[in-house]
Amino acid sequence: MGSGGSAARGRRLAVTEGPGGCEQRLELRGGQVPAALWAQHGVRKLYLSGAGLRELPAELATLRHLRTLALDGNELLEVPEALCRLPRLAHLYLGRNGLRGLPPAFARLQSLRCLWVEGNFLARFPRALLRLPELRSLQLGDNRLARLPAALPRMAGLRGLWLYGNRFEEFPPALLRMAQLRVLDLDRNRIACFPDLGCLTALRLLSYDHNPVRRPPRVGDAVRLVGDGAQEFMEERRERLQSLQQREEEEEEGTEAPPSAPEDDSPLLEDGEGSFAALPGSPGET
Repeated sequence: MGSGGSAARGRRLAVTEGPGGCEQRLELRGGQVPAALWAQHGVRKLYLSGAGLRELPAELATLRHLRTLALDGNELLEVPEALCRLPRLAHLYLGRNGLRGLPPAFARLQSLRCLWVEGNFLARFPRALLRLPELRSLQLGDNRLARLPAALPRMAGLRGLWLYGNRFEEFPPALLRMAQLRVLDLDRNRIACFPDLGCLTALRLLSYDHNPVRRPPRVGDAVRLVGDGAQEFMEERRERLQSLQQREEEEEEGTEAPPSAPEDDSPLLEDGEGSFAALPGSPGET
């Protein structure tokens, strides 16, 4: 019983989900996808992670309603041509394969919103990605990138960009024109100097850890930093913002009621009970 359960857990499976959320599991044998899978034309999600696949058949293109495809952790050396003919594909996971590039036909995936290609061998930014207007999240960590194309700002829909574990020695200047980015991860590169990133007005998270920088990058007050010196920087910023907020509140309270001039030269006004009230216009005024 125990050995049988262990063997079952070690089996490689194809997991599909149909339009009604119904899940089906098919066993893969010899690194081959069972033919029964291609008959399921209503499949919305297909998970083939860690299945030992080196290629996929042309029948993949018959899954016209497919929206999520997970092929991470396989042995693919190139993107299957059939994959580029999935018109509704929105989420694609190709991490930890042996990819060195993406084909020009990849630009056909006009519905793609989330792409994970981490842990491959990309030495150049795939040009086909510049033609994907719906792409919101792009994961390119642990590749071999050293620069980004000047045309990167064409990707106006991009909100999250992960570039950790690459070979950048300078901050890519194209990123300074990506004002819509909310998440930017540049961990584990070789960047010694960061420019002022205050121009990235939508940015909310910047990770720069394990770069040879001497001080945290300059960013807007809404940005969370992750990296060497970031905690001290954010504590100082929090104190500064709290002090500024308190000062603004005091100024607003001071303008709620205009101070009345005292009748004599005394800076304090007697309250009629033998004590003194606060100066006119101060926070303690009632």
